[in-house]
Amino acid sequence: MTHTHLKQDILAAILTAMTVALSILVVIPVPATNGFVTLCEVGIYTSAILLGPKVGAIVGGGSGFLIDIITGYPVWCLFSLLIHGTQGLVVGLLASQQRPTLKTYLGPLLIGSAIMVAGYFLATALLFGWPAGLASVFGNCLQVGFGMAVTTAMVSSLRKLVPHLT
Repeated sequence: MTHTHLKQDILAAILTAMTVALSILVVIPVPATNGFVTLCEVGIYTSAILLGPKVGAIVGGGSGFLIDIITGYPVWCLFSLLIHGTQGLVVGLLASQQRPTLKTYLGPLLIGSAIMVAGYFLATALLFGWPAGLASVFGNCLQVGFGMAVTTAMVSSLRKLVPHLT
């Protein structure tokens, strides 16, 4: 393993821990689906945009899995690993193909958000039935919408503070 890869893996671990901490600070239960809404998209999207698909996937999958385990929702942990990992990977891949402006990240963020909403719709429907799956859509849309807004502000600020993050 090269020094650069080791630094990237350490950074991914730190960002995963920070995303878990941020998400646990704000947990909004959704009784209809036995799930909850968090701020994990902020960590996933920011990591994916600034550091690429590998870090986005690690932060997404790792934080989603750990949040579910720590907050007492283990039934969701494997779904979260897959859904949020894919979300971070796809946003990172699509964002890395764009010129680094906030306007160009709208598409990758919307696609990542669609992956999350559709993934949890299917997981919820599998676990609790189609009505519960449909009930999960609104809360997940709020979560990703808020995550996109905060990410946009964070990425803009971080790029000004650390210009080489493009």
